[in-house]
Amino acid sequence: MSTPPHTDPATVTAAVHAILHDHAGLEGPLLPVLHAVHARFGHIPPEAVPTIADALALGRAEVHGVISFHHEFRSTPAGRRVIRLCRAEACQAVGARALAAHARDRLGIGWNQTTEDGAVTLEAVYCLGLCACGPAALVDGVPVGRVTPGTLDQLVATA
Repeated sequence: MSTPPHTDPATVTAAVHAILHDHAGLEGPLLPVLHAVHARFGHIPPEAVPTIADALALGRAEVHGVISFHHEFRSTPAGRRVIRLCRAEACQAVGARALAAHARDRLGIGWNQTTEDGAVTLEAVYCLGLCACGPAALVDGVPVGRVTPGTLDQLVATA
């Protein structure tokens, strides 16, 4: 994962205005605009919300509600490595609860948090479609099956 671009308010505002311009005339533009902002910065900076809301004649709470509802959007930058652990029943049946506890202990963070050094973000997902290979994870977008505490430690060490 690359380092997110500088996110000072002026840079964010300029980028958001350019994105809004690119999406002008699009019917129902909120989600495409949010995806574009997220792609540009690796997250949706909080200072982008008022600009988006004003340009689309929406309330800030409405924009924030969409951001917080969709799991693919983040309001803060992710770590250099994003580990998503499956929490679905099939993975739980083969050790996902113990793996999750190990991950939280090893990293010293909870769900949807990033380590202080910015190395790893830990997220929960509810089915990756790897039910026969549980416990499963998605590591930087790549599926990994049969994850053990040792596998997880290796993934963390290379972050």
